[in-house]
Amino acid sequence: MDNDSQLVARVQGGDERAFAELFRRHGDPVFRLALSILGQGFAAEAQDVVQEVFLKVHHALASFRGEAEVGSWIYRITFNQAVNLKARARYRRPHLAEAALAHAAAAEPGPHAQLETAQRDHALWECIQTLPEVYQSALRLYYWLGASVADIAALLDVPENTAKSYLHRARQLLGGMLKERGYSYV
Repeated sequence: MDNDSQLVARVQGGDERAFAELFRRHGDPVFRLALSILGQGFAAEAQDVVQEVFLKVHHALASFRGEAEVGSWIYRITFNQAVNLKARARYRRPHLAEAALAHAAAAEPGPHAQLETAQRDHALWECIQTLPEVYQSALRLYYWLGASVADIAALLDVPENTAKSYLHRARQLLGGMLKERGYSYV
């Protein structure tokens, strides 16, 4: 099986099957990275980012010089594309699936508990939004998408210890912000 550099050389020679293999290898990580930046409720937009990224990759592969790893290059394009989309769509509400609506209709805790939970969740969301983009991505990848530290490091194109530092620093900042708002942080 060819490595990414060999696939790029084949694509540059006109082999479209090699590009399909690049997409097969990197499509899911690109989607996860985009979703980590955009947020859990924006899966449709993350899918759009995947398409835009691979269009850009397809057009740029002819001039790709191999100065960076192919995967790192693709993930950097993804990061930039998703951050740009997030900036344009900052005030849009996430899409809700029918399952989420059905879950919302189920009355388990009382109204007071629901209000407290909603207020805490909203405060957490607001605090996360104020973090630097790279910390937001690390948190979303780890907690919402279940990515390992190694996966986060690969997707963000940083060493594993840096990914751990991002998570640690993000938790510290969140804890301080939540404490200032009167919420305990565990």
